[in-house]
Amino acid sequence: MDTSLFDYELPLEFIAQQPAEPRDSSRLLVLHRADGRIEHRTFHEIGDYLASGDLLVANDSRVIPARLHGRKSTGGAVEVFLLHQLDEIGSEWECLVRGRGLYAGAGVELSDDLTAHIVAVTATGTRHIHFSGPVRPYLDELGEVPLPPYITEYAGDRERYQTIYSRPEGSVAAPTAGLHFTPEVLLSLRERGIQFDAVTLHVGLDTFRPVESEVVEAHVIHSEWAELTAPTARRINETTLARGRVVAVGTTTVRTLEWGSTGAQGIDPYDTSACPWKRVAAFTGNVDLFIYPGYRFRAIDALITNFHLPRSSLLMLVSAFANQSDLADLERGRQMLLHAYEVARREGYRFYSFGDAMLIL
Repeated sequence: MDTSLFDYELPLEFIAQQPAEPRDSSRLLVLHRADGRIEHRTFHEIGDYLASGDLLVANDSRVIPARLHGRKSTGGAVEVFLLHQLDEIGSEWECLVRGRGLYAGAGVELSDDLTAHIVAVTATGTRHIHFSGPVRPYLDELGEVPLPPYITEYAGDRERYQTIYSRPEGSVAAPTAGLHFTPEVLLSLRERGIQFDAVTLHVGLDTFRPVESEVVEAHVIHSEWAELTAPTARRINETTLARGRVVAVGTTTVRTLEWGSTGAQGIDPYDTSACPWKRVAAFTGNVDLFIYPGYRFRAIDALITNFHLPRSSLLMLVSAFANQSDLADLERGRQMLLHAYEVARREGYRFYSFGDAMLIL
């Protein structure tokens, strides 16, 4: 499948630079997979599409202040962006860097107590950096919560780039589908008998990068640490047995749940003959599941998501989910989704991390 099939044009004015206030006032495009029907609502009305016994599952990972500023011994400014922790104590990281002469052997002073030494340059241009001690104790003082590069005009509280239920720190980008939830929405859903639970997947920047290979199947997806606990897995399986729906909040949640349904159980994710009734098993570890059209979803029944970047693995995942009513026609979901994006542009929806939401049923 050609990667170019997942490209589309988006004028810059459609990229949201400010979040909706309040959070749940963002718009909600509802896409019905069965017939392609589209409805336009507001996010605080999402309960109208859910029922008692349904289970919402979200990613509760919290964004760390991953951007650090320092100087070389020559005085040159350096920016260090933490990507992945490589050791148990947190003194070895894979990082992006900005500055001149940042080759293996270069040193960076971040504070009086924290220095960094570049150990190696990776094949993708990132740096393997050894810090003088564990970095996390310094992040609240030295670090900045990063925003995506396409958000250039926001100067408000960086807490707005966190979900209200975020807990364990570890992401360098927010699981943005959850940014629309407010305490009032969650309380309203609970009163309707709709349950809420969480998994954890620490999001890396590669999640949002375009797929660079010409053929979708040739793309090698990054690995991210995730956890699906036994109590959450049990609740998901019990929801299914009680004929409730499992509604994933965001694509990172989807990847976690689907890995619990395939990789954690030793099942080929593209084996369409696998038994669908046993949904998920608990796990802790790395997830490298790449979902594109042809994938058979086993863990989720509905999806809350944002509008995604062209040629991204996230757009491919959502296209695959839109296609589930007809696996014999892999084009159907892609065409349905891109048509919904065209409608969204025509109706003035706001795109990407601070943008509006979509519910796919």
